[in-house]
Amino acid sequence: MKSLLLAATLGCMTCLAHAAQPANPTPPAVAAKVALRGEPYGVRVAEMRIVRKNDILTVQADLENTVRANRTVFYRFRWLDDMGNQVGDGESWKQMGLYGLQLQTVKSVAPNSSATDLKLEMNVEQK
Repeated sequence: MKSLLLAATLGCMTCLAHAAQPANPTPPAVAAKVALRGEPYGVRVAEMRIVRKNDILTVQADLENTVRANRTVFYRFRWLDDMGNQVGDGESWKQMGLYGLQLQTVKSVAPNSSATDLKLEMNVEQK
């Protein structure tokens, strides 16, 4: 009886652990490019496309609201050189509303050709 109760308890704990994880987590390669400030509240970066056109980096990132509640996202791209130093003066914060279960693409272009990498900084607020 004790072993059956222990097995049932462990089974419930496993279910809770799986329930606490998001259904569609941000892919690891994309997560390495994201600097999240605070809780994501159901918003994730589903995909990020980085392309060098005419020796200038451009990026498109898909932000996905995985919950039904509306969210407000503040974001900016920080462009970096090959040593990890910031290139240019930096972008100002942009605000975007994400409706429940909406996918929205944000875009940016590096300030000059010395940018070789980027970070997407995000802050998500509950509405």
